[in-house]
Amino acid sequence: MPSADRKQVAYRPLRCRELFILGAALLMAGACADSDQTGNDDAEKTASGFLCDADNGGLTLPDGFCAGVVADNLGVIRHLAVNTNGDLYVSMRHQRLKLGGIIAMRDENSDGRMDRYERISEEPGMGIQIRDDRLYFAADDAVYRYRLRPGQLLPELPPEVLITGFPGQSRHSGKPFTLDNRGGLFINIGAESNACQVQDLVAGSPGIKPCPELQRHAGIWKFSDDLPAQTFSKDGKLYASGIRNAYAIDWNFNNDRLYVTQHGRDQLYELWPEHFSATDSSKLPAEEFIEVREGGAYGWPYCYYDQVQQRRVLAPEYGGDGQATDGCEDYPEPVIAFPGHYGPNDLIFYNGDQFPPEYRGGAFIAFHGSYNRGPFQQVGYQVVFVPFDKDGVSGEWRVFADNFAGTENLQSPQDANFRPTGLAEGPDGSLYITDSVQGRIWRVMYRPGNGPAG
Repeated sequence: MPSADRKQVAYRPLRCRELFILGAALLMAGACADSDQTGNDDAEKTASGFLCDADNGGLTLPDGFCAGVVADNLGVIRHLAVNTNGDLYVSMRHQRLKLGGIIAMRDENSDGRMDRYERISEEPGMGIQIRDDRLYFAADDAVYRYRLRPGQLLPELPPEVLITGFPGQSRHSGKPFTLDNRGGLFINIGAESNACQVQDLVAGSPGIKPCPELQRHAGIWKFSDDLPAQTFSKDGKLYASGIRNAYAIDWNFNNDRLYVTQHGRDQLYELWPEHFSATDSSKLPAEEFIEVREGGAYGWPYCYYDQVQQRRVLAPEYGGDGQATDGCEDYPEPVIAFPGHYGPNDLIFYNGDQFPPEYRGGAFIAFHGSYNRGPFQQVGYQVVFVPFDKDGVSGEWRVFADNFAGTENLQSPQDANFRPTGLAEGPDGSLYITDSVQGRIWRVMYRPGNGPAG
């Protein structure tokens, strides 16, 4: 069990050009306070005084919106949280090299760009959220809560240890979470395998039934958001199962329901070429946007959702051939079936009033982009918007922010300029977006009648 100060480090400024070695590549983990982000001389100022970049930081956006880069070259960043005074807290995570922590950022000269950077902790982690002057951070194997100090960028140390004892994982070990308004903390524990085969990722290997992973993985667990020293085995309650990996998770306060967008299974053609073509495998299965109900089971690993046929079908590991549906009709359908292999990595419901009314209450989803569609073009690498009303999805989803990859013909994810990873709403209703390739953070604003955007 981790102690409160395990891997916690004293606060220290991130040095300019501080580098982390990531395999053969070098990614900057710090940023210089005196460096321009994207050419502010050509930037256009919004009514709030924030500088939008003339090229929107490389993004394409709907008419009336603009974007500016508020921080850059931060390395392996993931999700983020924005305090009421505009301070940013972003999680860092590189699973294989056990690299991580939290970067706290502040705009000290009020130009809209972050110019003070501090490091908190060294534990790889993904989920991060602020609630009632507390900063919650989910490392891969524990959940912490820091007390934020009024007017101060840096929280008190050491943090409270809220949850420990998570099952060990070599895959999908990130722990995104969300909080409801009744003291619940809902956390994703991803599957350890692709499809619960006897031999994982071996062609023709059958699936295990019942899948033993469903006891401790591939679902959403509920804990208290205010009780220290909880453990997975003693205090965790399985809230919903059969969800392969839900890095995108949020509570919708408009209808008081939990939603996730899961990463679907892979390699239908490579593992079952007698039933699937390479084209089939590049498109299937859907990335499912799910309304999660307590006690619900959502199909993995036995079934997956085929968005072409618009139905759940039996996985080949359990006797399926791409058409059979035996028993799969018993699992709930997704509220939206997104294209396969888009890689949903974050989800937030927009509750601000800066954006036009059509956006209020709707969902933004950050798609990290595919990696396994070869030899076909990689897809995703977008932030999309889903309109909602109090009853649920109220219209067609659409692309909101694009051009992260930098090319329309991307053959390898390694060639993408940026990959959207995290989302957060600022106190003024701005939308913040993180990138995991170069470690960039954009702030998106609405500025009607103030020139073209996108």
